[in-house]
Parts: sequence; structure tokens; C-alpha cells
Amino acid sequence: MRRFLGFLAGVSLFAAGSAVAQNPEQPAAGPQAEQQRQQTQPLNNAPVWRDVRSGQQNTTTVIGRETSVLVNSAGDTWRRVRNGPVTFYGGWLLVLAVLAMAALFSAKGPVKLHEPLSGRKMLRFTFFERTVHWSAAISFCILGLSGLIMLFGKHVLLPVIGYTLFAWLTLLGKNLHNFIAPLFIASVLVMVPMWLRDNLFKAYDWQWFRRAWAFFARSEHIPSGRFNAGEKAWFWGGVLLLSIAMAWSGVVLLFPNFDQTRGTMQVAWIWHASAAMLYIAAALGHIYMGTIGVQHSYENMRHGYADETWAKEHHEIWYREVKSGERAPAGGAVPAGAPHMKEKS
Repeated sequence: MRRFLGFLAGVSLFAAGSAVAQNPEQPAAGPQAEQQRQQTQPLNNAPVWRDVRSGQQNTTTVIGRETSVLVNSAGDTWRRVRNGPVTFYGGWLLVLAVLAMAALFSAKGPVKLHEPLSGRKMLRFTFFERTVHWSAAISFCILGLSGLIMLFGKHVLLPVIGYTLFAWLTLLGKNLHNFIAPLFIASVLVMVPMWLRDNLFKAYDWQWFRRAWAFFARSEHIPSGRFNAGEKAWFWGGVLLLSIAMAWSGVVLLFPNFDQTRGTMQVAWIWHASAAMLYIAAALGHIYMGTIGVQHSYENMRHGYADETWAKEHHEIWYREVKSGERAPAGGAVPAGAPHMKEKS
């Protein structure tokens, strides 16, 4: 036992001596003080590690931006932020978003039409628009689900499915997250200019914001353009702003060979995870409105056509512009021979 303790003391003494040799600012009496302390306080290496974690620059044989940092103390701070505020507040944000949608649907059900369907269809989204939308939507769902597994899986899934299945699922999610991300970024880069013109705010959009409560509470008809004010807010806040935050921080994390420091990647992760929580919560609302929240809304993006009754009640300004010939139904100019309207078969 004495030999073992002596060996550990020698290792500590060697580490202290090396640190002093590499750091010229270290007092010359350091090794002697360390040797004396090892005799009076065996295995007390706290001063050595205190010097290592002090952040002072040392000299190493490997050249790089952070090779002189022996221990990155900020990593412990990042771990506390990850397992603390980000996980806690982000988790509750998603739970509250789901509970809010469940309460709204349970209390009011979907927003319904006041008149029966006409059977006459209007082209609302072209095939290209639907392809871009579903590319972004599906890739977003994969990224969101895999990200949630990596962030919350240890607390939610691991106790239920065990270590083996959880390890396999997390590894799969990590690889999907890394390889699907470029597809999502590319889809958003196409989507933003594609729908930019139709998402510019107009004077009548403020009426929709003022009467939004009546839209949900009483299914009140509020005139709007091709996209209502709520969809425009989702476009600018989610599709554009949050996508920029997610893409920037995601690229920093995805390509560490850009020579960014660990501190930069830790900050990027906090931005990435925080923006992701907001993005997923807002996307849940968007998915709710596009599926069960508004009657017959899913058919628009699924098949590309909207019934005239639906279009008139939810997007009356756009409906009248199309019917009067002031604008094409969707996607600017419509190719020759493409059906603008069609009867119910």
C-alpha cells in the first residue's frame, strides 16, 4: 500500500513539475512545495488541478487553437446549462403547447365551415410548392424527433426501453439528424423566395390579429389573402428567423473541422437547442391548424386544391382575386393546360 501511495505521489509530483516547466509564469518553488505537501498531505492534488483549470496558457507539442488548454472548465458550465434551464424550460414549453392544443380541440373542436362544400375546386398549391413543403416538413419532423430523443431520451425513454434499445435508437437518431439537416436547409432556401411575396403583410392582416380569438372561439370568418396573418407570422418567425438560427448553429456543430473552438460549439449548441424548442412548439401549432384544427385544411397541401366554399370563408381576398382574374391561383403564372378549377368528381 505504501508503494502504491508513493507511486501516486510521484506521478503528481511529475505532473506539477511538467506544468511548471511548460508555464514560465509558475514560481520556481512550485515543485519543492508540491513535494513537501505530498509528504504531509498524501494524494492532495488540488493545487495541481487548480493550476491546470485556471485557464492560463501552457505550451504543448501539438499546435492548434485550443491545444494549450489542458482542461476546459467551461464544459462543466455548458453541461449544467444543458441539463438545467434548456432541458427544464424547453421540456415544459413543449408540454404546455401540447396541452393547449388538446384543451382547444376538446373545448371547441375544429374550426368548421358555415356552408356546405360546393364541389368546385380551386388550385391552391402547385406540385412544385407541395414538393418543397413536404420536403421541409418531413425533414423537420425527423430532425425534431431525433433531437428530442438525444435531449430528453435519457430521462424519458431510457427507464422504459433499457440501455441496449436506447443506445441503438440514439445512435440512429444522431446519424439521421446529421444527414437530414442539409435537406431541411436546402428546402427552406427554396421555400422562402417561393412564398415571400404572398407572405408580405398587408393592412387587412391586422384585422386578423385583432379577431383571431373569434376565429378559434366561434369559427368567425376573417377575410385574408392567400395566407392569413397567423400563417405569415409563422413564415417570418419560424420558417425564416428560427431556420436561420437553427442552420447557423447546426452547421457550427455539424462541421467541427471549421476550426471553431469548443467554447464556440458550446454556445452554438445552446442557441441550437433553445431555437429548436421554440421551433418545435410553434410547428406543433402549425401542424394542428393544418390537420385537425381547421376543417378540410389538410386537403389543400395533400392534393393541391381547395374547395371554393373553404377558400371563400378562410381566404376571401385571395378567393376574389383569383375569381376576378387579378391573379393566378397559385405559384404565379400557371402553365398552359393546367386546371385552375375543377368540379367534384
